[in-house]
Amino acid sequence: MRKLFFGIALSITSLTACAQENKVVKGAVMEMSVAQDKFSEISRAELPEAVIKAIDTYYPSAVIGRAYVNNSQQFRLDITLKEGKSGTIYADKDGDWIER
Repeated sequence: MRKLFFGIALSITSLTACAQENKVVKGAVMEMSVAQDKFSEISRAELPEAVIKAIDTYYPSAVIGRAYVNNSQQFRLDITLKEGKSGTIYADKDGDWIER
């Protein structure tokens, strides 16, 4: 009888311990805003000579699809290589590459 009583008490305790809900603690939500440079589209003819020279030097097979400029005279260039690869590169007005 004693073993039966302890067996029932142990199983009730086990069931109630497993039946409890996990409490989820939610932290505060943080908002971040990133300042983005606004680029406006320009034609290839408006690109500085230094930028065109840099592209011809480092990417001789590149074709400029679109060109953009921001207020800081930084240029975003969408290029396509002969091999079919395409990408975006950034340069300043002096033809120096900018890493983003």
